[in-house]
Amino acid sequence: MNDMTFAFFSVYTKIKPIIEVLILWIVFYRILVFFQGTRAFQVLKGITYLLIAFLVSQIFGLDTLNWLLTKLFAISVIAVMIIFQPELRQGLARLGQQHLFNIDLAESELLLIIEQIVQSAYKLSRQSTGCLIAIERETQLKTSVESGVVMDGKVSTELIQCIFSLESPIHDGGIIIRGERIIAAACLFPLSENPSLSKSTGTRHRAAMGISEQTDCIVVMVSEETGNISVAADGRFIPIKDKENLNQTLTGLLIKRANTKHEPKRAYS
Repeated sequence: MNDMTFAFFSVYTKIKPIIEVLILWIVFYRILVFFQGTRAFQVLKGITYLLIAFLVSQIFGLDTLNWLLTKLFAISVIAVMIIFQPELRQGLARLGQQHLFNIDLAESELLLIIEQIVQSAYKLSRQSTGCLIAIERETQLKTSVESGVVMDGKVSTELIQCIFSLESPIHDGGIIIRGERIIAAACLFPLSENPSLSKSTGTRHRAAMGISEQTDCIVVMVSEETGNISVAADGRFIPIKDKENLNQTLTGLLIKRANTKHEPKRAYS
């Protein structure tokens, strides 16, 4: 037994550096993927170059450069926290998200809700009436709910059209759907600061993108200028071609994704 233990620790000692390198590589890669497309990405590349310079200075014994970089890294932690503040906030928020759409709604009930949203979006699109429909999942949109008009109405095409009608006093902003209920209207969503967005991108698009970056909700958006429909999810836009495409997209995001994570055919949050 002692020989087996010794052999195990001997092998472990040899492969331990490889395991550490693999873990660090995966973590660093995921960080790069997370920051890609943001203003922090270029800063992260700069820090990487500094780390390489630090390693080179240690290998070749460049004492002056090594001292300078050591002092620089000592104060860089605060600088990084300030520079990466929006990205760190979003990342920490997502750490607690399970991306499971799991309120006690049967799949058949959820399909009916999706159908109501699809019908509403296309009726508003034909009227060139803008709208923002945020479908809550694991992360509750408490701040956005508090910014709007709290209500409690069952999701229906008629109610959604009534809310976004230009004659309605609560048509500005977005609505939030939780389960089978519309819980708030005229809600304000955080605007995206993604530098990859065109400067001509409208406020409604930035709001849809912003709330999907900071939470795991799904946002259905109709452009008031063009009548085009799109879906925002996970900080990206999904263009919608037709009614069937919208139905399939929402079904894939709200049902199929959840069913791959857990066995019961119950979804939604």
